[in-house]
Amino acid sequence: MIVDIERFVENETPYWRELEGMLDSLERDSGAVLHLDEARRLHYLYQRASSALARVNHMALAPQLRETLEPLVTRAYTEIHQGRRQAQRLAPFHWFFAVFPQTFRRQGWAFWLALGATLAGCAFGVAALALDPDVKPYIMPFPHLLGDPSDRVAEEEQAELDDRAGSHAPFAAMLMTHNTKVSMMTLALGVTFGIGTLCMLFYNGVILGAVAFDYIRAGEGVFLSGWLLPHGSVEIPAIILAGQAGLVLGRTLIGWGTSDNLRSRLRKSRPDIVTLIFGAAIVLIWAGIVESFFSQYHEPVVPYAVKILFGTVQLVVFYLFLGLAGRGIGLRWLRRDAP
Repeated sequence: MIVDIERFVENETPYWRELEGMLDSLERDSGAVLHLDEARRLHYLYQRASSALARVNHMALAPQLRETLEPLVTRAYTEIHQGRRQAQRLAPFHWFFAVFPQTFRRQGWAFWLALGATLAGCAFGVAALALDPDVKPYIMPFPHLLGDPSDRVAEEEQAELDDRAGSHAPFAAMLMTHNTKVSMMTLALGVTFGIGTLCMLFYNGVILGAVAFDYIRAGEGVFLSGWLLPHGSVEIPAIILAGQAGLVLGRTLIGWGTSDNLRSRLRKSRPDIVTLIFGAAIVLIWAGIVESFFSQYHEPVVPYAVKILFGTVQLVVFYLFLGLAGRGIGLRWLRRDAP
């Protein structure tokens, strides 16, 4: 029994406000994940508010208090017993077509920084090879790229379709594994406060720029486009996405613009980092399939114009996907709301 209702309300109001604040935060971000201590605190506040509601429920003199507590307890009950379950049952299609691009745009600063580091590396690779052709063995770590580009093009174009057929599956698996390792390393180097991530992106850019310049200088720009665009139009952005995740991690460790402690910062940024790296991994799987089963075929088997068109369209679609998906434009049917 409550003897002094005013004192009771004064003592309990801070707990109710805290509960309301936690619920507001969770409802704003349906993908938020509570730490164990936070989940226990939410449950404690819910129990305390429920107990308070039970104590005033039969008090005819406290109708306004019941009107305040009932919605609060209902929201807390829904969040604890239903809301998180809905998030857990979130459809994979909704995650990929909505959560992933939304996360990409929310952390767009990191993507542009990663892209800038890659482009800077490309410029360095072009300049290095243009000024000193003898540096080629040092900036191209792949033996099959060290020879004359025209010789390799001639060799590729003479290859028979049957010569490649048996190696597609192992080659695709190798590419997926390699690219995923590179992406994970790019992310992991974020623990160096993002410096290692930027260095990895710069190095990848150096290789890309040097290879592109080498083939274009040899007059093999069409072959290069037909070889790289089909898979590179998504593979290269995917690696930059991994760099984006690494830079988000680096910024989290530094703690720019926030007074939260490291543990709290990591907890808040973890969903975005995981989403970005898993999204990049899925894109890299697709890139590996395309590279093995399509990019490796050249004229006369597959015309270069077809490959260039495919890669260009794919790049535009991927750009539109990252920029528009998840905004509710034509993708609502992909969401599977829990009953």
